[in-house]
Amino acid sequence: MPISLYNSLTRRTEAFAPLDPERVTMYLCGPTVYNYVHIGNARGPVVFDVLVRLLRRHYSQVLYARNITDVDDKINTAAQQQGVPIGTITARFAQAYREDMAGLGVAPPDVEPHATTHIGPIIAMIENLLGSGHAYAAEGHVLFDVGSYPAYGELSGRDPEELIAGARVEVAPYKRNAGDFVLWKPSTPELPGWDSPWGRGRPGWHIECSAMSAAHLGDTIDIHAGGVDLLFPHHENEIAQSTCAHGGKVFARWWMHNGMLTFDGRKMSKSLGNVLLVHELLQLHPPEALRLRLATSMLCAAPAHLTPQEQEMRLWQLLVQADTLPVPGAVDQSIALDLPELAKAQHLWREVIAHLNGLG
Repeated sequence: MPISLYNSLTRRTEAFAPLDPERVTMYLCGPTVYNYVHIGNARGPVVFDVLVRLLRRHYSQVLYARNITDVDDKINTAAQQQGVPIGTITARFAQAYREDMAGLGVAPPDVEPHATTHIGPIIAMIENLLGSGHAYAAEGHVLFDVGSYPAYGELSGRDPEELIAGARVEVAPYKRNAGDFVLWKPSTPELPGWDSPWGRGRPGWHIECSAMSAAHLGDTIDIHAGGVDLLFPHHENEIAQSTCAHGGKVFARWWMHNGMLTFDGRKMSKSLGNVLLVHELLQLHPPEALRLRLATSMLCAAPAHLTPQEQEMRLWQLLVQADTLPVPGAVDQSIALDLPELAKAQHLWREVIAHLNGLG
């Protein structure tokens, strides 16, 4: 049975064919490790764990990378508040993340690159972009020149001028264009930093994933995945800088995005008091039921022609990899459960744990 995947870039469901059938490559944007992850952060790892397991059944080698962002302003703030080096914070919460994902039945990636161990490749990619005229240095910063890449905005499907409002980086006087984004920024003495041709500093957020993906998977990869909240600016910027750094080569052939987890139609937010941490939920509810709930409505752009019942059936088939296996009636009921009620679903997973385990 062929695999068809929805591609966020082309906005179509397409038959999957890897660039090299002997080496399928996939990259998932991983966590920024400064605190425990909430259940919404686990949706991507669970959803794409299912996809990776499916790919491994069809192809002899699947190289799957999921990164760790271990240099970030949020990490810096946490380290300063606790009076410890950033490595103390990142080591603690990276391990907590791995344990949480294992608790949800998520297999570890083949490669888990850390941003701080890839400063050399990051600097090299920035130098490449400067040399080709796609980046410029200003006031200790290095920025990507969005105007140098005409295809900017194709992934999100909006005009670049409209996209500026979604950017994390505020407009600064040293920018040529308001939408230009930071590749390298200076570090003051109290902040972590590395020597570079532009002075002591640290990488911008977007360049990390491009450099790590290229270092481990190559210039062109088969699948790049992440949450729909990363579509802009992160993934849009990754495409621009990677394409320009590699002489116009396609960066990722498929872009896939999981939807966000909501409660009563609202996104998780500390201000709303609806943030639920994975390690706490694992103590209250069966992990198999949490995994099912996270995998429900797996992709943010599911084919519109499928009914909810057909989407549930497709999910079930992906989870157990058996087109002819009868679907227990209780599964349909469990699909509609809210997280506080998931403990009631434990019994129905006794029927399928063997199948889930068999996916590995």
